[in-house]
Amino acid sequence: MRTLVNKFYPYRTPFIIQKLFNQCVWHGPKDQQQIYITFDDGPNAGITPKVLDMLSMFEQKATFFCVGDNVQRNHDIFKEILQLGHDAGNHTYHHLHGWQYNTQQYMANVELADAQIGSNFFRPPYGKLTYNQYLSLAQKGYKLVMWSLLIGDYESRLHKKDCLIKLCQNVRCGDIIVFHDQQKSWKNLEYILPRFLEEMHQRNINSMGISSLFS
Repeated sequence: MRTLVNKFYPYRTPFIIQKLFNQCVWHGPKDQQQIYITFDDGPNAGITPKVLDMLSMFEQKATFFCVGDNVQRNHDIFKEILQLGHDAGNHTYHHLHGWQYNTQQYMANVELADAQIGSNFFRPPYGKLTYNQYLSLAQKGYKLVMWSLLIGDYESRLHKKDCLIKLCQNVRCGDIIVFHDQQKSWKNLEYILPRFLEEMHQRNINSMGISSLFS
């Protein structure tokens, strides 16, 4: 089973999906020595500060798609994310699966998170939205940021060494890459992230915040 998990990750979002939902941001410019590292589900005490230390060590910037409830409970860590020059985005208040809630419920949760986060960057948990939710987000001025490369660091059966090798082999300039700064992912993340950052440093590839795509 672990072999099957490693065949699946890192997972590259199919081009046809990106074309069908072309109003979402899936990647950055492919002709520049840049990638866009993102983290979902934080901030979390004991994990996000270590992630910030790793990023600072290699002088890299990232975007943190934060769960509003976690921001409220770990506001000092959220402030540190911003003070260090990273970007923050909205990941709903309770990490909602869009297909399980009507548009009114979902948008209320997004707005509740916005009161804590104050960002117009949005990523739906699980990448799941209904069409009406998508329209409502767009009408509110949110910029939907998806991804081109999903690491799968939350998979406990993931062979982290194999994942790192595949990630370094398959990453492309312009990729928006998803990691998770949460407890479930930490065993894999603490191994993969610093080694990946070192590899990008050796290749002279920089990680940028998502805001650089809109400046």
